[in-house]
Amino acid sequence: MKRALLILVAVAVAMCWNTGWASDSIKIGFNAPLTGFAASDGESAKFGAELAVKQINDTGGVLGKKLELVVYDDQANAAQVIPIANKLIGQDKVTVCVSGSYSAPTRSAAGIFQEAKIPFISAYGIHPDITRAGDYVFRTSFLGEVQGRAGAKLVGELLGRKKVVMITLKNDFGKSLAAGFKEKAADFGITIVNEYEYAIKDRQFGAIVAKVKADAPDAIYASGYFFTAGPLVTQLRSAGVTVPVIGQEGYDSQKFIEIAGKAAEGVIITTSLDRDSDVPETRDFIKAFEDLAGYPADMVAASAHTAVRAAALAIQSAGSADPAKIRDALAAIHMKASTGTIHFNALGEVMKAVQNQVIKEGNWHRHSVIDDPVLLAPPEK
Repeated sequence: MKRALLILVAVAVAMCWNTGWASDSIKIGFNAPLTGFAASDGESAKFGAELAVKQINDTGGVLGKKLELVVYDDQANAAQVIPIANKLIGQDKVTVCVSGSYSAPTRSAAGIFQEAKIPFISAYGIHPDITRAGDYVFRTSFLGEVQGRAGAKLVGELLGRKKVVMITLKNDFGKSLAAGFKEKAADFGITIVNEYEYAIKDRQFGAIVAKVKADAPDAIYASGYFFTAGPLVTQLRSAGVTVPVIGQEGYDSQKFIEIAGKAAEGVIITTSLDRDSDVPETRDFIKAFEDLAGYPADMVAASAHTAVRAAALAIQSAGSADPAKIRDALAAIHMKASTGTIHFNALGEVMKAVQNQVIKEGNWHRHSVIDDPVLLAPPEK
């Protein structure tokens, strides 16, 4: 009831909103977890977004105006993001909003921006319901199910591993990835021996590790974020489990390598950022990010950078601050970015290749690429 009332407030404010240029800058909203358990990801996402704004402003801005990033801390909390969304719409009068946050807050915000008819871009939240909020919502990263399907191909075909144990994080992120992996596992000759679940607060995995060791799998498909995957992989290796561990973009951080140490060597993930790319947009981003942030680029940074650049290009193409025209320009966008070539289907979902990265000598490097348009096709509705 409370959420419905807040959405009505957002709609009412948006109806009164002046769609002309209200100031000398064009405001892009940005929510990310800057404090709390996901603060490291939020910091990287913010640096990525700020880098995009700086690069665009240094080359003349958009339609003769500078971009202004309006940033709020959502603490990766679905309830926290609701007043933030209303503030961005009603007080800040943003032209577009980018979510540099996890699936739960991004899902909550998506409905509010949809009702207000303000374009909203999810940089890396993976839950399928995000874009189903409506036609003003877009995503520049993979759905969880899509990435899970790519994981099945990586394990069963590229690595030739057929006997797999799944270790699944019990949240939107983990469940979406698991669903995609299970959907295609049999197609690649994979037998799922067992699946074990854990909570996001867990850091001690002794019981799961013992069961995995007894299962004697050929590979482990384990979902998680760097702060859960780091301890998990460390404990698996300490127990003598040496088979390949396959993760996903939640591992994609230098923090994972710092936490897991030598245990991180050989871990493979599906993600959006290829550190060994020779594509100018990717190479330039990687260097510029490290110069700005002081540490290596990661997936969340690249995804936020991509989303802000997509927003700016849409505003430029629309030639207007009118949200409806910007939405239409986003729907028709085709751009090269640090995370690949970005264009959207009818649901606002991106279609691009999956980058598989492996840790060698303490750094992420290219392992392989999955570019199968049938396997990676996101839903259309």
